[in-house]
Amino acid sequence: MNFFKKIIQWKLRVLAGWVLRKYKPQVVGITGSVGKTSAKEAIYTVLSAKFRVRKNIKNYNNELGVPLSILGRESGFKNPFAWIGIFFHALSLILFRQKDYPEILVLEMGADKPGDLRYLVKLAPCKAGVITAIGPVHLELFETLDRVVREKQIIISHLKKNDFAILNIDDTLVAQARDKTRAQIITFGFSEQAMVRAVELDISTGPAQDPWAAGQVKGLSFKLIYQGSSVPIYLPNVFGEHQVYAALAAAAIGLSFGLNQSDISAALKKYQPPAGRMRLIAGIKRTTIIDDTYNSSPMAAKAALRVLEKAKTTGRKFAVLGDMLELGHYTEQGHREVGETAAKIVDVLVTVGERSKITAAAAKQNGLTEERVFTFDTSDLAGKFLQERIRQGDILLIKGSQGARMEKVVKELMAEPLRAEELLVRQGEEWE
Repeated sequence: MNFFKKIIQWKLRVLAGWVLRKYKPQVVGITGSVGKTSAKEAIYTVLSAKFRVRKNIKNYNNELGVPLSILGRESGFKNPFAWIGIFFHALSLILFRQKDYPEILVLEMGADKPGDLRYLVKLAPCKAGVITAIGPVHLELFETLDRVVREKQIIISHLKKNDFAILNIDDTLVAQARDKTRAQIITFGFSEQAMVRAVELDISTGPAQDPWAAGQVKGLSFKLIYQGSSVPIYLPNVFGEHQVYAALAAAAIGLSFGLNQSDISAALKKYQPPAGRMRLIAGIKRTTIIDDTYNSSPMAAKAALRVLEKAKTTGRKFAVLGDMLELGHYTEQGHREVGETAAKIVDVLVTVGERSKITAAAAKQNGLTEERVFTFDTSDLAGKFLQERIRQGDILLIKGSQGARMEKVVKELMAEPLRAEELLVRQGEEWE
């Protein structure tokens, strides 16, 4: 870390700490190997029905992003004058009380290396801690899954007995964290043991907002059960079982903050999946794109492929998969596992990047024929190839780590590319 960044980080930590002590917002901290951002958006949607709430700005979930979100300002990047403006804004918050400062901060807390979560919860101690799922990610720096598990548990181990630990009981590693906290525990999932439970999950094909996607998936519905009573939940424009987990986490948080099930059901109708997280987008030639390009890991890629498996379509199923980064010694095995899963599900596999050639090779070894597997070095080349290859009725899952820039493939194939800034991830100037 260079000297300038160290100074910025120290000042942000001090100023954000003062702001928290002055306004005393309740903090909902969210962590996990996958599903953090979707859970954050769903929780924000539910709590906004009753409280003044702020969520992370953009994907600000680290030692710089979390304090910036507390202050309500975007990064100054390399502009010293922008940082001076941020610091003056922070001082104004401290010196002059703002009546509209949030009552609740919903903060996604990432952990790329050991110690990250401890740093963040020390800055912003939580009233409620959420763990979405735990898997083998960021192993370059964590080295072992056990270290990942211990890091994620910090989000609940620091809680007090009157706080709330919100845990995905369907995830074995998360469920095992129950004895790591003094807080009140609320579990969620599809399991019968879940306190907040989803049953009767159904894929909706109701009225489409987008005529290009007519006849395709329009959303998910299920019944939410809590303490013996149930309410219907409808998530429009949402695709994928893991989005139900985001809604369940939001319901658990809503209940812990005093909302009733009817309030939660009404609020979740307004939930929209964040950009690049299993968002349905209309494609050219009357195709459908499942845009899951925000990031990737073997765990998340296999889950996305299982969603593609359940999709109904009149055409073919494409998986367009980019490199998965920061896997360390798990790199080869993780890419191979994804290829093995893809071989059982897709009609056509397209991979992007050097690491994903392992995925392509594994798919061919497991039954996907040579003429249905294609590899490219860049997302731009893959996008141009797919423009010529796809046809009406096809459905395409597009996924990869941030460095693979798989959103470029979506931009090449989406029916309304002028809406890219609105619908896709990484469309800001800093990514161009």
